[in-house]
Amino acid sequence: MTTAPPPILSSTSPSDVSTTCAAHNLTPAEFHALREQATAAKARAYCPYSNFRVGAALLPAVGKDGKGGGGGIDAIVCGANVENASYPVTTCAERVAVGRAVVDGLHAGGGFRAVAVATDTDAPDSPCGMCRQCLREFCDVKIPIIMFDKNGNFSVLRLGELLPLSFGPQALGVPEPSKSLAAQP
Repeated sequence: MTTAPPPILSSTSPSDVSTTCAAHNLTPAEFHALREQATAAKARAYCPYSNFRVGAALLPAVGKDGKGGGGGIDAIVCGANVENASYPVTTCAERVAVGRAVVDGLHAGGGFRAVAVATDTDAPDSPCGMCRQCLREFCDVKIPIIMFDKNGNFSVLRLGELLPLSFGPQALGVPEPSKSLAAQP
């Protein structure tokens, strides 16, 4: 079974942004902040071997003060890919952002509301398989993954569409961070 790729939309189109925000419970300010911060993180990527820059931005469900109601744009956590001469040691942008969010305690209290990924490619690229699995640990399968190309065009898929039949914490009897409203130690 093959599925059609998601449509490519324009971040400069008020209609595309408005429709995307309505479908994924985001404000236009949050959408644009995710795009801007993922793109800025991409500019800081360390990738001397592949020259494939990636930036990621996570919108936490809670703010830096630990209160619910949405983390807001001031709580966005970013990451960039960090390569290594020993290629398997390379860390992708999405996993850098998740690690930063965990260290800052922003993974607890409901996980994340949205993920943005920015690359220098001609069409939006999705997170790699390892990053999809990492995101699954901390994100509900319904979270939107907004993928931006070098021109700001974007596609959106939910994590469950990128990682169907996923394996998550619940398979091991562990509460899912994305479903927990109580901060974890």
